[in-house]
Amino acid sequence: MLHRLTTVDEVEALVGRPPSMVMLKQVGAIDAGCRTVLAHSPIAAFGYRDTGGTSRTTFVGGVAGFTHVHSPTRVSFALPEADAVPGPASMFFLLPGVGEVLRVNGTVTSQQGARTTVVIRQAWVHCAQAILRSGLWQPPAKAAPAPQLAVDEPLGAPGVAEFLAAAPFLALSSWDTEGGSDTSPRGDRGTVVRILDGRTLVLPDRRGNKGADTLHNLLQDERLAFAALVPGRSGVLHVRGRGVVTDDPALLRTLALRGLAPHAALVIDVEHAEVTGNDAVARARLWHPGAHLDRSAAPDLTMIALEHLATNSADASGGPPAALFRVIGAIPGLSRALRVVMRRAYRSALRREGYADVADGRRTDGDRAGSPLREVRVVEMRRETPTTVTLVLDDAAGRPDPFAFRPGQYFTLVVEVDGRPVRRAYSASSAPGATRLEVTVKYVEGGRLSGHVHRMLRVGDLLGLHGPSGTFHTETEPPTEMVLVAAGSGVTPMMSMIRTRLADRAGHDRIALLYSSRDADEVIFAADLDRLAAEHPDRLSVTHVLTSRDGRLDADRLVDWFTGRTPAADARYYVCGPEALMSTVRKVLASLGVPDARVHHETYSSGAGTTIATTTPRPMTVEAAGQPVGTGTVEPGQSLLDAGLAAGIDLPFSCTVGICGECVVRLRRGDVVVSEPNCLTPRQRAAGYTLTCVAQPLSEVTIDRADQERSTISGRG
Repeated sequence: MLHRLTTVDEVEALVGRPPSMVMLKQVGAIDAGCRTVLAHSPIAAFGYRDTGGTSRTTFVGGVAGFTHVHSPTRVSFALPEADAVPGPASMFFLLPGVGEVLRVNGTVTSQQGARTTVVIRQAWVHCAQAILRSGLWQPPAKAAPAPQLAVDEPLGAPGVAEFLAAAPFLALSSWDTEGGSDTSPRGDRGTVVRILDGRTLVLPDRRGNKGADTLHNLLQDERLAFAALVPGRSGVLHVRGRGVVTDDPALLRTLALRGLAPHAALVIDVEHAEVTGNDAVARARLWHPGAHLDRSAAPDLTMIALEHLATNSADASGGPPAALFRVIGAIPGLSRALRVVMRRAYRSALRREGYADVADGRRTDGDRAGSPLREVRVVEMRRETPTTVTLVLDDAAGRPDPFAFRPGQYFTLVVEVDGRPVRRAYSASSAPGATRLEVTVKYVEGGRLSGHVHRMLRVGDLLGLHGPSGTFHTETEPPTEMVLVAAGSGVTPMMSMIRTRLADRAGHDRIALLYSSRDADEVIFAADLDRLAAEHPDRLSVTHVLTSRDGRLDADRLVDWFTGRTPAADARYYVCGPEALMSTVRKVLASLGVPDARVHHETYSSGAGTTIATTTPRPMTVEAAGQPVGTGTVEPGQSLLDAGLAAGIDLPFSCTVGICGECVVRLRRGDVVVSEPNCLTPRQRAAGYTLTCVAQPLSEVTIDRADQERSTISGRG
């Protein structure tokens, strides 16, 4: 039996009382310094209790500024699980490449869908020791061997022991009985928490834990939860159970570093453990060097802490005068000097703990490409038909960079729906080269993104944008004549082509459009098409087919229309719509002697599915021409692409929904399942190619990114 600490006196005899300086760092609201951290932080650990009273810790966010500050004491963010109940909660915000964190304690007050609102009680800057101990921002270290555990024990669940053996960092949440909560960062060399048996873990509590909030909380309520991270992986290990504090010498000796044992440890009786993919970690790309903040751009947490000390010292008695902190903070160049001094102090303290070498917080390897997403803002929503809306998008940062693409190409929108990112591809309907981009979205029954756009999206909302993508586009030099056939929302890329060509007032090329719609109310761009045809009668002709009145386009009607146009010999044909129409058009044009090289087509589909192929994390090796370039772990429900990007591996991609073919690679070893529909050709499948963006592993896999065969068929989602 281990000796347990059960009283406050025992804990304080071990770790001491919290120094006054620690308490003076805490402020009761989100001030300007805290707002700066929130604006730069792409991810936070969040501890809360769900509707069943279960303790939970997870990671939320995904992009910088994900937390919305409503007032100095009220913030909100998306919680994908959407199951937090009103009550005490806590969190800390990470800045990639930075050691210090911003900790926040408060109370969950409400949820609207996935949006969770927290009222702030305390906020303060926390020291860098947990991150320095763990080497969180460094390249991942080689994992220790994982013990073999019985599958019917909590720690014997798929991938759990392996994750624990590699995890140097975790967020630990605890609660007291007076409405308080605490979520603190914990880090250690190699592995942060050790396995004792199939249901028991031990977490060292090394010196430097001045507040000891977790230890005090566990004296009142043994329930706890933690979420662990492994550098290079976007999965998260979620554990919940009950913890006790011990100073048992025999146990502490097993946790010693260079002969120096911790002063205490938490022994955790695990009730549940599970490794899951985490959208916030994946989207934040925490392990990519390009996501790490430059010192010049990162919030200065040292100065923020000084300002908090000054604010609280003004109201405190017996503490250092507030003027002293403000004078210190005003000295030019002092911030840099203080950071150097503090880092040296951290390292000195860690050496006394048994750490021989402590690296700086940031990685220096790799590029600084950052996220490929461009953040855009909705500045206008224009209703085209009862079921179709055009989004007018502007650069969210106010940059004057034009949206460059070729008429007919599409962009992938990334929108957070119910706390999770949803990607869909939509054609640009505007002409390229403007500082605003227009994409047109038709409502699809059951469509997650189209439904969100039509029901929930508002002017001012932020979206992610990737692209342009697709081989369905006009040539640089326009032909004498373009013949366009579209059905339904297939007219959107055609509209970009029409607007681009007619903007050239000196042009003499001709455009003929055959456009099939269900009825007059569903004719997208009806007024614009009528206006353009009236303004350019010698260049644009539009023929409407209403299937409710005229019936569907069949081969005979297509032959009549094509032959009635007497198109030029070098005319180019562009077809976009359902596959049945496309197939009929291709057959008719072939029968009329039109070479296949002059026919361009694109199919609309609902986008790739997101079924989970396996519940077990799978190792992945990436090669280039047979030479290893990186390894990663694909979490359950995650694609090969997401796992590679999360691990900082450079993989080619564009649309991310399986329709452009840019991410095609050869599968060297292992088995995958690929979501349908996608743009892989039968020949590519037979040759062993796959699409990383929609492929999930069924086993350990090896892919070769240099051995690519691009698809010549472009799909739409």
